[in-house]
Amino acid sequence: MKVTFKYKTGEGPVTLDVEDGLTLMEAARLEGVDGILADCGGGAICGTCHVVVDSVWFDKCGPLDATEDVLLGLSPEREGTSRLACQIEVVDAVDGISVTVPESQI
Repeated sequence: MKVTFKYKTGEGPVTLDVEDGLTLMEAARLEGVDGILADCGGGAICGTCHVVVDSVWFDKCGPLDATEDVLLGLSPEREGTSRLACQIEVVDAVDGISVTVPESQI
């Protein structure tokens, strides 16, 4: 599966071949993608894997739960299509997804 990480700073993008079933956060950590800190390791309790999903992919990522919504609310860079990368599983529906890494994580 293909996943592309873009940057608001203009660097990149980084396109990865990702194993089916991993999360975007896991793929980013395995490949050393800059800007994805993932301090909690995927437990959706820290908000340090914030990404902005390109709008064409947003509805394919599954629903945003209440905890994720609260954590994203702490980010000054939250946008309408913000998600935590640990909550987006790489499956056929998101093959080719493109996300933007904010300039800073909370």
